[in-house]
Amino acid sequence: MKLSMCIATFNRAGFIGQTLDSILPQLTSEVELVVVDGASTDGTADVVAAYRSQYPSLVYHREKENSGFDRDVDKAVTYARGQYCWLMSDDDILADDAIATVLKSLADGPALVVVNAEVRSKDLSKCLKERQLNVGADQEFAAEEQANLFAVTTNYLSFFGAVVIQRDRWLARERAPYFGSMFIHVGVIFQSPSIGRAKLIARPLIKIRYANAMWTARAFEIWAAKWPRLIWSFDQFSTTSRAGVTQRYPATSLKLLLHYRALGAYGPGEYRSLLAGRDEPHHPLAIAVAWLPARGVNAAIALSCLLRRHVDAPMMLHDLVRARCASSLARWISTLSSLSANGK
Repeated sequence: MKLSMCIATFNRAGFIGQTLDSILPQLTSEVELVVVDGASTDGTADVVAAYRSQYPSLVYHREKENSGFDRDVDKAVTYARGQYCWLMSDDDILADDAIATVLKSLADGPALVVVNAEVRSKDLSKCLKERQLNVGADQEFAAEEQANLFAVTTNYLSFFGAVVIQRDRWLARERAPYFGSMFIHVGVIFQSPSIGRAKLIARPLIKIRYANAMWTARAFEIWAAKWPRLIWSFDQFSTTSRAGVTQRYPATSLKLLLHYRALGAYGPGEYRSLLAGRDEPHHPLAIAVAWLPARGVNAAIALSCLLRRHVDAPMMLHDLVRARCASSLARWISTLSSLSANGK
């Protein structure tokens, strides 16, 4: 078996069917699909069961209890039989030739393949970003070029579905220290020693269903605490390299605090539980931002998206209008931007 598509899922009955529809027709005799269900309480098991009779290469493991995302990912790799494991997300969509393209890239035995993606709206109807990783050509990284791999790919690798990795290398590396980090794959790839030779496929082979992560409500905790702690634990990389991925203490950034206040992901509760009384520094205005009217901050940042026209503005507006504190101004600007884009 050459490749195992590995999915860790929990309560995705409304999305996993489309994901399976994009994967299963591409399976060959050298490719299997392994789904680990972390004890879903919705209809996920029923959705997967409907496919199993038609596709015997779909292997389904339903856990008795939910042990967390990172552990379920590790279980999926453990259950897999392929030489390589593609750590696929449970709500995104593969391009029609994605598996064939990846199989070709595995022919000369790289340790890791990073697969680019386009970013789409939650219902997949609108493209928000054509290439999440802004590279125009395929790249290769020798084993001794780990620092370059880190610099080029790490921000993108927060997206789980981009990773195709040799199963034996995964199993030979430390995994338990990264349980609970939400990014076990990043820990496995960038711990010492080097993962080995890596490739990057520049053409997007995945359609990301943006703003549909299971932990969206915990976004401030993820990006202001868990992610920076993980990245700064890789002390074999320079301070400059790690700072290029994330600040060591993101909560010292007034811009970041305002961003998450605009999304309704940062407020008095997050200040008390994640910042107050902690040793890690935060911005002197953190408590003031926590108490600002979230709807007003949402409107102000939506207006800045309109005026600045940054490359990531469509994704930011997508977030703002779906926030629980979404303002009417954000909705109006989003509609205006959509009409403008459609009129080109």
